[in-house]
Amino acid sequence: MSVDNQIPKQVLLLGYFGLIPFVLFGFGVWLIPDAFLQTAANFLITYSACILTFMGAIHWGVAMKDRAHSMQLALSIVPAIVAWLSLNIVSPWSYSILIVSFVVLCIADGMAVKKRLVPAWYPKLRIPLTGMVVLSLISGAFATIR
Repeated sequence: MSVDNQIPKQVLLLGYFGLIPFVLFGFGVWLIPDAFLQTAANFLITYSACILTFMGAIHWGVAMKDRAHSMQLALSIVPAIVAWLSLNIVSPWSYSILIVSFVVLCIADGMAVKKRLVPAWYPKLRIPLTGMVVLSLISGAFATIR
């Protein structure tokens, strides 16, 4: 396996470490008393919005490195706007917007790999992480409507 196909260990560890709040608040909400449910849901949505913004910012770095590909510039700001929107609307819609946004951004990340704008290992990291994020958001959404 070439070096370009191997996820750097530090990146892998930090990526999976970043899942802790998703798992904690996405699945843990089923174990807490109803009195704390809305707080846990707010934590999950807020953390998701922060991470979505961070994921979009990766494309800003790509655009700066490769002299501003217009698609990467758009991908860098749209997630932040969508994340902000998700923080300011009714909760069931927040989850839907975030889920769709993470999936679309993951697909866009795959396209960036094909254009050789990001490392070849990037999908090996993004796909499983995005899968866990989406499952956590689905779980959190269902927990808040129980």
